[in-house]
Amino acid sequence: MAAIDTPRVTLSADTHGFFGHIFASVQARFIAWNDARVTRNALSQLSDRELEDIGLCRGDIEFIADNH
Repeated sequence: MAAIDTPRVTLSADTHGFFGHIFASVQARFIAWNDARVTRNALSQLSDRELEDIGLCRGDIEFIADNH
């Protein structure tokens, strides 16, 4: 299994004022949602045997994706 590292550029709320803070907050939520989605999809594609090899079961996928 390969790991994918994606560099991200984020905005600093300090340099953009109130609207910059709102945009940075929305951006952070979107990034967290997308990370959880990618993790969920990657783990869902593994077989039960592969999940067992890394110490997980199918029921753990949602917990791992939401709390990683």
